Amino acid sequence: MPRQTTKSPFWMGCRDAAPFLLVVGPFAVLFGVLATEAGLNVVETMTFSFLVIAGAAQLTGLQLMVEQAPVLVVLASALAVNLRMAMYSASLTPYLGGASLWTRAFAAYFIVDQSYGLSILKFEQNPDWSLQERLAYFWGTVAPVCPFWYVFTLVGALLGTSIPESFALDFALPICFLAIITPMLRSRAHIAAALVSIVVALVFAWLPYNLGLLVAGLAGMMTGAEIERRTELAHD
Repeated sequence: MPRQTTKSPFWMGCRDAAPFLLVVGPFAVLFGVLATEAGLNVVETMTFSFLVIAGAAQLTGLQLMVEQAPVLVVLASALAVNLRMAMYSASLTPYLGGASLWTRAFAAYFIVDQSYGLSILKFEQNPDWSLQERLAYFWGTVAPVCPFWYVFTLVGALLGTSIPESFALDFALPICFLAIITPMLRSRAHIAAALVSIVVALVFAWLPYNLGLLVAGLAGMMTGAEIERRTELAHD
């Protein structure tokens, strides 16, 4: 079978990422609307989106700023929500770590839930892919999603409060995460970590400034790590 060109994985990535536009668009519009409602102008909203490019962290930080939470709490909460990006990066290192420093830095900026979730699954399914083919697929997953995020953030910022509440755009975030995470729950450690995170987040939902998410994230990671440790011991 002839070896694929990098063009083939790139368009494969674009095709795989395309369905996520159905939720990325409304989610980006939602952030743009909420940001302007919170008092940010269009330039500030777009700067926020370009610098952070992480919807959940952006909404978390925005909500806390509206509640006039201390700056340290805003930063810590947004960082906690985005800690998964560090884990994403570590997970992709065996596949993309051989790229140049600038390529890795550029790729790190564009690691989002969609690009990571699609890429890690495809890399595991194609262990014979070269570094160039992996990078091509990764950029393919980025190509439709990230520009779409910027464009529709701008749309939301320009529309501001003119979008009726009946549109319920906030449905996009949970649907997007479910679509990404569900196919990745392939082991007992994954499932246990997800279940513990959900339960702990609900139990500690009363904590101010969304600090329950921090507790839930830590509990989930500890649970997953412990189950993986016990599984490895059982196999030894």
